[in-house]
This record gives sequence, C-alpha cells and structure tokens, in this order.
Amino acid sequence: MKAAFWIAQRFSFARKRFRIINVISAISLAGIVVGVSTLLVVMSVLNGFQKLARDLFITIESPVQIIAVDGRTIAVSESLLRAIRAIEGVASAEPYTEGEAMLATDHTTELVMVKGLSDAAHRRLMQQIHAKQPLFTEETIAVGELLAYRTHLYGDRSVKLFSPELISLGLEALEQPYLMPALNIPESRVWSTFSLQKLFDDRYVLTSNKFAQRVLLLGANSCTGIDIRVDIRDDNDASREALTKRVRAWLAQSSLKSSCRLRTLDEKYSNIFAVMQLEKWASFTILMLIVLVASLSLTGSLAMTAIDKQRELFYLRCLGMEKSHVMAIFIAQGGATGVVGTLAGVLLAWGICTLQELYGLVPLPSTSAFIINTYPVQMQTGDFVIVGITSIVLTLLVSLYPARKAARIAKSESV
Repeated sequence: MKAAFWIAQRFSFARKRFRIINVISAISLAGIVVGVSTLLVVMSVLNGFQKLARDLFITIESPVQIIAVDGRTIAVSESLLRAIRAIEGVASAEPYTEGEAMLATDHTTELVMVKGLSDAAHRRLMQQIHAKQPLFTEETIAVGELLAYRTHLYGDRSVKLFSPELISLGLEALEQPYLMPALNIPESRVWSTFSLQKLFDDRYVLTSNKFAQRVLLLGANSCTGIDIRVDIRDDNDASREALTKRVRAWLAQSSLKSSCRLRTLDEKYSNIFAVMQLEKWASFTILMLIVLVASLSLTGSLAMTAIDKQRELFYLRCLGMEKSHVMAIFIAQGGATGVVGTLAGVLLAWGICTLQELYGLVPLPSTSAFIINTYPVQMQTGDFVIVGITSIVLTLLVSLYPARKAARIAKSESV
C-alpha cells in the first residue's frame, strides 16, 4: 500500500502530458473547498438562529420543567422547592401557572395563554429584559405587543379573563344553582406590554401566580409546574443538558416519580424546533450536491489520468503489481484530493464563522425587522465532523470507477 500511495503522489504532482487534467483537478479541488465551506457556514448560521430562538423562549420559559403526569396541576410546597434548589446546578426553582383563557374587551374576544409568575420569576424577567418598572402587579396583567395591537389593549384598559371551563360551568349552573358562585369572572387592567418573541407577543398574557390561579379556576397551592433554571452567567447548552440529567436523576429517586415528569424546552415546543432541524438538514442535502458535482468532475480527472498513464500502468502490471494495488493508486489519489479539499473547506468555514461571530461582518438585510443586527452564528463540532466525513466518503466512492478503469487498462494486452 505504501507503493500505491507513493505512485498516487507521483501521478498527482508530476508533469502530465495533458494539461487539461491539471485544470479539471483544480476545478474539482476548488469545488470541494467551496461546497464544504458554504455548507458549514449555512449550517452554522441556521444553528445561530435556532440558538437565538431558544434564548428568546427562555426569557419566559425555562429549559427544564416539572409537570404532572396526569392532569394539569401539581401541589407545590416550600419543602419541595427547597429540595429542587438543593440539586447541583439549579439556580432557581419557581412555581408557575399556565393555561388557556378567554380575554374579553368591549369590542373583541381572544383566546390567549395566561402565565402566572412568582415574585422571584417576575424580578428575574425584569432583569433579563432590562425593565425598569414591574410588568404587572398582583391583580393586573402584561400583554404581548402583537396581541395588544390586535385587540387595542393600550394604557390601563379594563379586560375580563376567564377560563373556557367557566362556560361549561355556566351551562351546568342552569340545572345546578349551587354552581353560581363559581361563575365570578375576574376583571383586570392592562399594566404594560412586552416584546420578547413572536409566539409570546401574539398570544401570551403575564400576571401573578395568584391572579392566574383565579382565572384558571385552580386552588391556592396548585400550580401547572415548576420552572427550573441554571445560573444566568452559566446559561449555555452544555449547562442546560447537565441540569436536565441531574434533575431527571433526582426525580427518578424521589417520591414524585409516579405523579410528575420532566419536560424540556425542546419537548414543549417540539414542532418549532423540529421545523428548524428540518430546514438545517434540508440545506445539508441540497448544498451537498455542490460537493457531489465537484466529486464527479474528479472522476473525469482520474479517468483521464488513467488513460494518460496507461503505459506506466502496464509496466506496473508486468512488474507484478496486483489489480487491487492498481485500484488503490487511484482511490488514494481521489481520497487525497477529498481530504485536502475538505480540510481547506473546514478551515475556511471556521475562519468565516469566527470573524462573523466576533465582528458581525455580514449584517441582516433589515435591522428594523429583527432584534439583532447581524447574522447569528453557532459552530457545532458534530456538523463539522458529519460534513467532513460525508465529503471524503463521496470522493472515495467516485474514485472507484476510474480505479476499475485503470485496472482494466493495466491488464490490456493491446498496450
């Protein structure tokens, strides 16, 4: 095999009779470099947008939640919260109340998502979005900007919030008068509006846990779940994954394992993140065609090399070189081109992504339509490994045809 690699090196760098082979080889190498680098840059940008979306979700949501296995509420006590906060890596564990409700004004009615926050969670949200004033008080609400625009909920407007279950209770109250006290519709006022993420801005109403429990017809100690977070200074994908593993292990050993379960952010918004992943791997499939086309031009280059070196191949055959060794010469030549092109493409993509991450060289087309000014970038080691291996494997596969052709030429007696 050492001889095959040495001869492949000689065929690649020695003077060739047909200069066109040099041109085709250079085009193949350039195509692999451009294809690999473009693919990695696009995947890193899509990773950046996915990370941005996840970070925006985490302003209101938490990376890990404990919710009920059956039903919609769990009983939350101070002892339970203290036990969760004692888990390594847990910076905060706060109960929340969440559910669908009807928001009614004088002119319109909307189905919204009400989320009640504890005082500590409210303060954390204010700190994270740099709000100077509270978003809501104990009996008032904060409304998403898009929802406020659609329903004209600006400036201390009075609204009514009630659970859809109240409608069914009203129908039952016609036959069972003792249910009438439960038909009290909570009233509130719009204290502020917020702009965080389109999903929240379009549907969400934030308020205190106490008021949310009244709206959703829950008991005083009943909450939808517990938001569990890492320290804001260590908030990254690795710390969130580590937190998820520790909380899952704690829950498996606690008395709550039969009544509660763990839910991650990706599970709660699985449809949104699944679409993002689909976009990423669809881009991988489409842009990998560039590498495939470049690899196919490498096939032509190797085939022309085999024709150009047919006399040398015949001499090698006469000297006793096996068919497999002759094929190995051209597979090694194609593989070397793939490795060099892939490494160059990886280094080029890494350089471009690093410069974009540090300096934001490429701005977004419309800064007013986005909350950021430049394309976000997040490089993932797995993407670089998958793209690199796929590119090299493609070049090896397309080298099989010219390798077989070279083996036939070496056996030909007409030479």
